[in-house]
Amino acid sequence: MMDLLLTYDVDTTNPAGRRRLRRVAKLCEGHGLRVQKSVFEIAADEKTLLKLFHELNEIIDADADSIRLYRLPANGFSNVQTLGIAQLQPHYQDLVL
Repeated sequence: MMDLLLTYDVDTTNPAGRRRLRRVAKLCEGHGLRVQKSVFEIAADEKTLLKLFHELNEIIDADADSIRLYRLPANGFSNVQTLGIAQLQPHYQDLVL
């Protein structure tokens, strides 16, 4: 398993963009934990990551939207520092959808 940080920015200036945003968010919610509005922490193996990236690529408009994926160092989620209302999340437990 690898620790990943996925961020996205979807152009929502039209109804199609707002639909893409909802689809991207729903897909990401099935793979990780939302830690900010457009930021997810994801624990995944290589196969799951490739599938996720393929599905995201099928949803987004490559000319208007942006997705960034950061591979964190091993045990990267255990080294997170937070301020304000942010809380550390349990990444290796089963997700309840």
